[in-house]
Amino acid sequence: MDEINSGSETHPDSPSVQGNHGIKVTKSCTIKSSRETLYAFWRKFENLPLFMNGLVSVTQNGNSSHWIAKSPGGKKVEWDAVVINETLNELIAWRTVEGSDVSHAGSVRFKPAPGNRGTEVTVKFEYDAPGGKLAAKLAKITGKEPSQQVEKDLTHFKAVIETGEFPTTQGQPKGEK
Repeated sequence: MDEINSGSETHPDSPSVQGNHGIKVTKSCTIKSSRETLYAFWRKFENLPLFMNGLVSVTQNGNSSHWIAKSPGGKKVEWDAVVINETLNELIAWRTVEGSDVSHAGSVRFKPAPGNRGTEVTVKFEYDAPGGKLAAKLAKITGKEPSQQVEKDLTHFKAVIETGEFPTTQGQPKGEK
């Protein structure tokens, strides 16, 4: 199995989230597809805006990448990230680099689901909330908090993989009240 682990060797003194004080998120989803297919799709980071709401673009250069997203307030947010640990078809772990607008670190794991039902995809990350705890509470109230968004994004990922399209209600007529 191919594996890289460049976390401590590459950036020994610059964790993404200082002092383990960030907000932690863990979300999982079972998808009817192989680990190999899901891993390959996710590992091509340019695919992520296809199912991650608010993510505008990702430009990949080896194990480094540049991300552009829109915050819940519509402001453009950018960060650079580096893959710090990777096991082919099982794990991708990353963290942002110094100078990024957002400070976070996390991983996505792909493991066989029980009963041969596909693959369980688990996203875990820790982040410093831009704007502090008050902004984090406001984001939660408006449904834009990262744990809520990751859950929606995993559902969209599942839809894209299983059906080949992103479900939407755009263009649908509204029901009468």
